[in-house]
Amino acid sequence: MRFLLAAVLLLLPALGMAQSRDVLPRELELTVTVEEADHRPFVREMVLLTIRGVYRRHITLEKLKNPEFEGFSWTQLGPDSWREERIGGERVKTMTRRMAVYPDRAGELTIGSFTHELTLTDENDDWFEYEILSKPVTLTIEPVPQESGWWFPVRDLKISDQWSNAPDQLKPGEGVLRVIRLEALGVTPEMIPPMPELTSPSAMIFAHPDKRLVDLTSEGPITYVFWRWTIRPGNDTSGIVEPLSLEFFNTTTRTPQTVTISAQRVAYGARLAAPEVAPETVPPQAALPSWPLAALGLAVFAGGLALSLSGRRVAGLGALQRFALFDPLQRALRRAARQGDVAAMRRAAAALIARDGPAGHRAAALASLDAAVFGKSADRLSIRGFARDFLQKPSG
Repeated sequence: MRFLLAAVLLLLPALGMAQSRDVLPRELELTVTVEEADHRPFVREMVLLTIRGVYRRHITLEKLKNPEFEGFSWTQLGPDSWREERIGGERVKTMTRRMAVYPDRAGELTIGSFTHELTLTDENDDWFEYEILSKPVTLTIEPVPQESGWWFPVRDLKISDQWSNAPDQLKPGEGVLRVIRLEALGVTPEMIPPMPELTSPSAMIFAHPDKRLVDLTSEGPITYVFWRWTIRPGNDTSGIVEPLSLEFFNTTTRTPQTVTISAQRVAYGARLAAPEVAPETVPPQAALPSWPLAALGLAVFAGGLALSLSGRRVAGLGALQRFALFDPLQRALRRAARQGDVAAMRRAAAALIARDGPAGHRAAALASLDAAVFGKSADRLSIRGFARDFLQKPSG
C-alpha cells in the first residue's frame, strides 16, 4: 500500500505537465515591465521596457510580435533571451526581450499589447496555434523643458578631445588632425546634435564628415560619434582654435548641463623668423690709400690666395648655390611645378623661406597657395604661376 501511494505521488507532476488543448492561465504568462523611476519621462527621453514570458508547456514554434508603438520611436536591445529557470520549485522556460522606447509627444501615451504566437501540442501530439497577450501600459510624458536649441536628453555622456600630434609643435607646412569623440548612453545616432562649426581667426580648418556608430546593450543604446577637422596655422604665425560648447540634459541627475572644450593654440614649433632690416648707414667718403697701405693690402691678398688654393675648399661655394642656376631648392620647386606635384612644390617653397627668410612677396605667394589648397575657395590654382611669382625678385 505504501509503495502504491509513493508511485501515485511521483506521477502527479507528470500528469500536471500533460499536454492538452485546454490551456490554463498559469501555464502561459506574458508581462511588460517599465523601468522603475521616481519621475515622469520627458519627450524623446529613453524609457526601458522588459517583456518577459513564463511557459509551463512544451512550445514547438513561437513568434513575439510588437504593438504598433503609436506615439513612440523604439529600438530592440539585442535578440530575445531564452533560458530554463526554477520558480517555486518548478522548472519552467522563460523568455526576455529588452527594448528602449522614446515618446514623440507629451501627454498620456499607451503602449499596446505584445502578442506571442505559439504552436503547442495536445494529448495526441498534434500541433495547434495559441496566442497570449500582455496588458497595455500607459505612460505620462512631460513636454520638453527648454524652448529653443537642440534637445539632447542623455543618461550618460563622455567626451574626449584628441590630436594626432602636439598642436603647438608642428613642423613647417604640417597640419594636425583633431578628433572629438562622444560616447552617449540612452540615445540613438540621429538624436546626437549635428557636428559644430570649428572656428579660428587665423588658422585654416577643413572639416571631415562625422562618423556615428551604435552599440546595443541591455542598459540602452550607446552611440559613438567622431567629429574630425584638419587644422593648419596661417602662414608663419600661430593660430587659436576657438572653444566649443555642447549642451545636454542629464536624465540621471535631471539637470541641464554644458560641456566646454577650451581654446587651443596651433603653431609651428620653430616659427619662421621675420627678415631683419639693417639700419641705413651713410657710406664714408672714398679715399685712395697711401702707397704703404696699398702694399700691405696686396701682400695680405696674395697670402690668402695662396692659402686658399693649397688643397683647401674654395670659400663662397654656398653663396654661389644661391643663384637660380645653381640653387638646388629653386630647381626642385621648378621641377615640382612642371610635374604638377603641389606637395613637393610647397615643401621646396617652405625650405626656401626657412633658409632665406620670408620675404614679403614669397610669404604672400605661399599664403595664396595654402588658401587654394586648404581653404574653402573654389578658385583654380595655377601651379606654374605660383612658381614664377614665388621665385621672382622683388622690384625696387
